[in-house]
Amino acid sequence: MSNAIEGATPGFLVWRLSMKWRVAIDRALAPLGLTHAQYSLVASLQGMEHAGMRPSQRVLADHTGLEALYVSKLARALETAGLVERTTDPADSRAVLLSLTGEGRAAAGRAVEVVRELIDGLLAPLGGIGGAGTEAFTEALTALLDVPVPPVTASREE
Repeated sequence: MSNAIEGATPGFLVWRLSMKWRVAIDRALAPLGLTHAQYSLVASLQGMEHAGMRPSQRVLADHTGLEALYVSKLARALETAGLVERTTDPADSRAVLLSLTGEGRAAAGRAVEVVRELIDGLLAPLGGIGGAGTEAFTEALTALLDVPVPPVTASREE
């Protein structure tokens, strides 16, 4: 039986899918001591470091779509856990640079494996991570994310 809701809007379905995946990822990462939000930081840092970058908290916030203040809070918690190192940017004393510690790299590697396996299962109806349906789905999502949010011009009065 489908979990689809008759007459549901695309926005509602995107929200429901997002919530379903977030809960599933939180549950999968709990044994590793990470939340979905913390995972988004360590996995993003892992990818950025692999590309030779050492991002600031602001750059990481922009990359993940999380609020800068929330990224700062998460980074402090990850620093306390020994997974992330925070240092002042020598080029801009207001900016904080982030990097994974050795323990953080190991935790990120384990977490990425767990999440990749989970996502492959969640994408099974589309052919899994490497499936043609997943590729089309990813292209559609990317197209939607590339659209700027239109300004709200006026509220409607009834």
